[in-house]
Amino acid sequence: MRAGNKSYSGPADIPSTLPLFPLSGTVLLPQAQMPLNIFEPRYVAMIDAAMRGDRMIGMIQPDFEEGGASAQEIPPLVSVGCAGRIVALQETGDGRYLVSLTGVARFTLEEELETVTPFRIGRISSEAFPGDFEAGRGEGEVDRDGLIRTLKTYLDANDLEADWSSIERASTEVLVNALSIMSPYGPAEKQALLEAPDLRTRAETLVALTEVDMARKQGDDGVILQ
Repeated sequence: MRAGNKSYSGPADIPSTLPLFPLSGTVLLPQAQMPLNIFEPRYVAMIDAAMRGDRMIGMIQPDFEEGGASAQEIPPLVSVGCAGRIVALQETGDGRYLVSLTGVARFTLEEELETVTPFRIGRISSEAFPGDFEAGRGEGEVDRDGLIRTLKTYLDANDLEADWSSIERASTEVLVNALSIMSPYGPAEKQALLEAPDLRTRAETLVALTEVDMARKQGDDGVILQ
């Protein structure tokens, strides 16, 4: 796969250590884009360090199974995140960075390293996710029409609009991963989408989560569900 000016052909192309950006309820996925507004000094330092090196950071969630983890200064982390390459960076003039991140591949967090940096660093491996480096892998197995039908039903139910021309132009992989990132679900659901073994399973999980969410909201509105 390609991210910005860099091609990644396999796990060996991913650094064995990465700066870690813990963010609850947020996951990055391969081939997908993520905008970041970086303002905390420790994460500004993280971006500076990444730009001096491989331009990569690891997006990862605090461990949502640990009560109160996200509120801790140094929360425990889940075991799977996603490496992303910084493909665009804008300085705002007030100390912030506006960053565009492209997802490259998922990784397993093998250990967190002791460091004197203000940001966290992990030893990681993408060996368990070789398929992430193959653009379009598994697209033919996804029920794209069913996914789009569910999306349309969800948008209609919530009085939301979408850029349908962009949706139609997007590859199935980009569509599934982008919708997974943008989905309004909690940390556990987001992690399930991230850790889905293949694109079809991720799409099916996203559809199932959306259908459950719509059914729950209908029940909350007083509609009797059969």
